[in-house]
Amino acid sequence: MRRAVFLSDVHLGARHCHAAELADFLSALRCKRLYLVGDIVDLWWMAQRRARWGAAHNRVVEALHALRRAGTEIVYIPGNHDRPIRRFCGLSLPAMRVRRRAIHVTADGRRLLVTHGDDYDAATHFGNLQEKFGDWLYYRILTGNQWLNALRGRVGLRYWSLSEFLKSKSGAAERYIERFVQAGLDDARRRGLDGIVCGHIHRAALVQRDGLVYANDGDWVESLSALVEEMDGTLRLLSHAGKELAEVSPRLRVSHDVPLPKAA
Repeated sequence: MRRAVFLSDVHLGARHCHAAELADFLSALRCKRLYLVGDIVDLWWMAQRRARWGAAHNRVVEALHALRRAGTEIVYIPGNHDRPIRRFCGLSLPAMRVRRRAIHVTADGRRLLVTHGDDYDAATHFGNLQEKFGDWLYYRILTGNQWLNALRGRVGLRYWSLSEFLKSKSGAAERYIERFVQAGLDDARRRGLDGIVCGHIHRAALVQRDGLVYANDGDWVESLSALVEEMDGTLRLLSHAGKELAEVSPRLRVSHDVPLPKAA
């Protein structure tokens, strides 16, 4: 049982969503609270292009319903690709609560801003022709990533992100990611918080910098990852297969029966 789980950038309905892997992950999940941190259903893609929806996507929805029936509290924080859902922010629906952003309090008392991350686009994007070309190229890389991993799967090899590898070799991509990280940390600091949990940029990370926590739960297009909080406040970044990618220890040791406060 996990105290809280954060996942984002699923992009259900879009071509490159790894719905089957997410359905497996959710089916094995047991948690008190689940944060859906934006871009869960890709309404933008579905409005612009032909939607991709199959049995695996239905399994994701069914797994979410099963978690809710088992007592998991679900908090939905819409992103830029499911922006229309923001009109429901503040509502408590039968299956979930919808919030523009939230403050999550960990078992060891750290207060973390939970937000999708598209609010920081003004500080990280330049809106020029180079950026539009980058979007076009990214889509082609994701398609190559899909083909490559289909071949790897046939010969028994594990999932490997071509797009993540290429981004790590790009100086421009790394500079963009650094601007995003800094914008998120600056926002958390201005609010007097202890860190931030976000998504948006499809780059999973869990680090401490200048006394603050930066946690990006990744995505289900490239990294196939999620952030979890254990009962003692330990934060862990996990792959879809359950492999630990990073960890931040609790600020202090606490009893495992610390109650989970209502999401702010």
